[in-house]
Amino acid sequence: MSIVGELWEFLKVRKKFWLMPVVLAMLVFGALLVFAQGSAVAPFIYTLF
Repeated sequence: MSIVGELWEFLKVRKKFWLMPVVLAMLVFGALLVFAQGSAVAPFIYTLF
């Protein structure tokens, strides 16, 4: 959790709030790839990339 706290402090101090959607999108795509790896959805996910 310290990484999340450090990222939030960086964004707050440097006024880089526009980076939050980028970070969130990367987390969503990463979670999607991890969770879909062992399921029947995997072939459909991999065709997107």
